Amino acid sequence: MSTYLTILGFNSAIPTINSSPTAQLLEMEERHFLIDCGEGTQVQLRKAKARFSKINHIFISHLHGDHCFGLPGLIASFRLLGRDTPLHVYGPKGIKKMLETIFTITETHRGFEVVYHELDKDYSEKIYEDSRVEVYTIPLDHRIYCNGYLFKEKLKDRHLNMKEIAKYSEIETCDYHNIKAGKDVILSDGYVLRNEVLTLDPAPPVSYAFCSDTRYLETVLPIIKNVTVLYHESTFLHDLKEMADYTGHSTALEAAMIAQKAEVGKLILGHFSNRYADLTVFTDEARNVFPNTFLPKALESVKI
Repeated sequence: MSTYLTILGFNSAIPTINSSPTAQLLEMEERHFLIDCGEGTQVQLRKAKARFSKINHIFISHLHGDHCFGLPGLIASFRLLGRDTPLHVYGPKGIKKMLETIFTITETHRGFEVVYHELDKDYSEKIYEDSRVEVYTIPLDHRIYCNGYLFKEKLKDRHLNMKEIAKYSEIETCDYHNIKAGKDVILSDGYVLRNEVLTLDPAPPVSYAFCSDTRYLETVLPIIKNVTVLYHESTFLHDLKEMADYTGHSTALEAAMIAQKAEVGKLILGHFSNRYADLTVFTDEARNVFPNTFLPKALESVKI
């Protein structure tokens, strides 16, 4: 079962004809996580042929408009599409007041429950867990309270080595669960079949880190260490580092430094200032430090 990331929008601040503000859809272990929801996100979801009913958890990094102004419209559309299952919204303290005020003033009647998980901690915490996936916050340094998010697959069960299992008539189908869970099998004569003989290694779990708007921040390094893929904002090139610091953003060079020091597998840049017409200048700068750096492509589904 593979994990896929679809970047719906990746530019900063103002939408353009060719790009949208930040929004991503992460499909991990049959869960569909929406990360940020800038203006026009539901249109991008339509273009990506995403199933709205599959989205049960939305993670908002911070309450600047280019990361959350698409959320009221998306939730309203959920109602019009007949949703009746709960929707979980994770975001900074104040997100409930913002959305409920809009819903009250506009008399938007949802018909389903919105469960708010408001965040205010300045340290990383686990905010979601089920049998297959864990999600942690990544505290960032922006002009207002802001979190990134770390999504981690849990270690999968081992795969049955059916060629080896077929050699032993005593092993029955009812034994498979215990074998996949890592247990040995004891035959009737007392002989112990070691689990590593009966099973094959599972695919290693993958992880994805989303670092939204932030200044260069080394405290994220232990949180995102060795992640499979890192998305890190890079609003400016390094010759505008002073502006990046002032506005609470990073440069492409700084994003690459974070990727290098965290020893991540792959870096995707994003949140580019509209002053840059040619985005290849960002990879040109970042690859000097971290060669495995890439630009996002809107609506492209990337396997993690």
